[in-house]
Amino acid sequence: MLVRIDPESEAPLFAQIAASVRADAAAGRVRPGDRLPAARDIAAALGVNVHTVLHAYQDLRDEGLVELRRGRGAVVTGQAATLETLHHDIQDLVARAHAAGLPPDALAALVKEIATHDNRTPG
Repeated sequence: MLVRIDPESEAPLFAQIAASVRADAAAGRVRPGDRLPAARDIAAALGVNVHTVLHAYQDLRDEGLVELRRGRGAVVTGQAATLETLHHDIQDLVARAHAAGLPPDALAALVKEIATHDNRTPG
C-alpha cells in the first residue's frame, strides 16, 4: 500500500492519508483482514508526525473501515469490500452521466442532494 499526500494541498494531511487508504480500499488494493502499515512507518515515510497518521487511522475507525487492535494495529474491515463495489457502481454512474452530457459538478450535486434527502427520510 502506497499512501499519497500533496503537501501543496489545502486539505489537512490526516485527511489526505485517510483518503489515500479509502481509495486503496475502493480500488481493491487493500482487502478485509489486511493490516495497514504501522503509523510510525507511514509517518517516517511521509515525513509527518505520527499523531497525524494516528488521526487518519482514528477517522477510518470511526467510519468503520478499519479496526484498531492493540498489538495488531489497524486492520481493514469488511467495509472495504463494500467500498470496492460502490466504486464500480460509481464508475458506471459517471460513465452514464457523461454519455448523457451531464457535467461532473451537476452529477455530484445530484448525488449529494439524494444522499442528504435519504439521510433525513425515516426508514
